[in-house]
Amino acid sequence: MAKSEASSVNRRTEIIMAAIEVFAETGYYRATTAMVAKRAGISQPYVFRFFETKEALLLAALEMSWVRIASSFRQVTDTVADDRLERELVEAYEDILTDYRSETLLQMQAQTMMEKPIREAMQAGFREVRGIVLEAFHKIGVPHATERTLLFLARGMLCNIAMALDLPELMED
Repeated sequence: MAKSEASSVNRRTEIIMAAIEVFAETGYYRATTAMVAKRAGISQPYVFRFFETKEALLLAALEMSWVRIASSFRQVTDTVADDRLERELVEAYEDILTDYRSETLLQMQAQTMMEKPIREAMQAGFREVRGIVLEAFHKIGVPHATERTLLFLARGMLCNIAMALDLPELMED
């Protein structure tokens, strides 16, 4: 990759990260691209150089958050012993909740949005994560793998709520 291409990729990532923070703090509908630009330390027109619309920026932010979860889960499923799989998946998700709180808050907002592209992005993300967990559970012979996968995902949603509302007791084992 040429230096200018790498710089462009880095700037794009910086804009997405700024957008995640602004959207999580302000709410997607109240947030503006001017707010994102200010957080990223750039001009608003520069945001539009990378993202045609605010919705396109949101979709890129959601994609980044889902890729993070999927990559983390794949790393666990590819490297962890069978008897530690579920525990390590839980710990990987807890790390994401701690390290990328704003991404989780953004996903929680997006779950309530009715715009078709946003709903489709959320559906695709959930389906991918469900598929990773289900495949891993099947591979190691977890009894009732489909039900256990649903319980795992439901627990993750409860963890999201616990984090957002600062109710750690909902995350206790």
